[in-house]
Amino acid sequence: MQYVVIYLHGFLSSPESQKATQTREFVRANHPDLTLEIPQLSNYPNDALRDIEVCIDKHKGKKLRFIGSSLGGFLSTFMVEKYSGKAVLINPAVRPFELLEDFLGEHVNPYTQQLFTLENKHIDELRRLDTSQLKPTSEYWVLLQTADETLDYRQAETKYNQHKLSIEQGGDHSFQDFQRFLPDIFRFLLQD
Repeated sequence: MQYVVIYLHGFLSSPESQKATQTREFVRANHPDLTLEIPQLSNYPNDALRDIEVCIDKHKGKKLRFIGSSLGGFLSTFMVEKYSGKAVLINPAVRPFELLEDFLGEHVNPYTQQLFTLENKHIDELRRLDTSQLKPTSEYWVLLQTADETLDYRQAETKYNQHKLSIEQGGDHSFQDFQRFLPDIFRFLLQD
C-alpha cells in the first residue's frame, strides 16, 4: 500500500515556509516516488479542515501520514485521531483556541498577502477540533524546543507523554535546524 504524506503549516504560514520547503526538497531528492501534499490552508479553522479533507479524498486507499508545525500540529492530531495514521509534530499547538484569543481582529498572511479577520466564532471552531484523549493506537513523534517563544512546550510534552518525544534545550518556535531531522522523520513515517 502506498503512503501519502500531508504537511500542514501553521497560523500565518504557507507551503512556502522554510520547513515546508525543506521537506519538499528532501522528498524530491530522497523519495521521488512518494506523494507529498503541502496544501495552502485557509486562515479559518473550518475552511482549513475542508482543505485537508480535499487532500485526503484525493488519496483514498493510501496510508495517511502527517507532518504538522504549530497549528498544523494541532490539525494533524485531529486528522490522525479521525482517520488513523501517524504524525510528526513540530512545536505543536495544544490549545490554540486559548492562544489565538489574543489575535482576534484583522491580519495579513505574510506569505499570501491575504487579508482576513479572526473572530470569536473561529476560536469556537478550534475548540471543537480539540482532541483531549488520544487513541492508544495513534502514533506520534513530537519535536519540541524549550525556548519556543510562541508556545509553552510543556503543554505538548504533557499531552503526548505516551508517545515519542524529542525535547531540545533552546531553539525557538520555528524549530531551529529542522532539516537535520528529515531522514529520521521519513523513516518514522514510512514504516508500519
